[in-house]
Amino acid sequence: MTGAINLPASAGKPLAGWRVLVPRGGPWGDGVAAALRARGASPVVAPLINFAPSDDQPALEAALAKLAAGGFDWLTVTSATTVDVLSTYSAVIPETTKVAAVGETTAAALIAAGYQADIVPSEDNSARGMLEEWEAATDGAPGLKVLALRSAIAKQVLSIGLERMGHHVEAVVAYRTIGVPVSAKVAEDVRSGRVNAVLVTSGSVAEQVQQQLGPIPESILVAAIGPQTKKDAAQVGLRVDVVARERTAESLIDAVVDAATAKA
Repeated sequence: MTGAINLPASAGKPLAGWRVLVPRGGPWGDGVAAALRARGASPVVAPLINFAPSDDQPALEAALAKLAAGGFDWLTVTSATTVDVLSTYSAVIPETTKVAAVGETTAAALIAAGYQADIVPSEDNSARGMLEEWEAATDGAPGLKVLALRSAIAKQVLSIGLERMGHHVEAVVAYRTIGVPVSAKVAEDVRSGRVNAVLVTSGSVAEQVQQQLGPIPESILVAAIGPQTKKDAAQVGLRVDVVARERTAESLIDAVVDAATAKA
């Protein structure tokens, strides 16, 4: 890597002088932006994806009403975007309902929005990882009533797996993912190398980065939040330079800091 990666880093502010593209808004984006500023960076918050209403709004509204009334033992949340949907609908999760979050990013988004995360896979932050840890986390309780909120394009790995365990799963499409056009200024800043790093937090984000901003100049560090996101990025032709050790926003920022200090 050349150019932007060679910027000097100060001891207390390792990302001093760095402009970092944050591809999500909302509470998660605000938290990441604050963490970047604490390390001396100037965050460029440019949401690249958003959610559009489900094609079956009545089904979603009915499920959320049932959730608020205590009709489910568990709620499974597989993305930070699902948390955005919950917030938009001012969804109520009663104390009697526990929440399973796939991925630290999702868990962080839940907490930032005022909800809780009772299970987060400790090793494999995926639907399969959740299934592997489910029985231990629920003490093997049989026949649980589970609300599984998902995107329109998501594979139903978690829902099918829980049903095979004997649980009663109500799988509901919560949203459709759509791309959000970035401003002409952000696009030009990336293409001209005036952004030093781009954070990539999901396959959907990777696709939008490549479509709207690609090819990314070699001088810009591209950081992915996990191995799966790196694989998804490769499928759409997006180069990834570093991968977070853990699937968390903090670890993603740490990966950028490590790259900055290594090249300083």
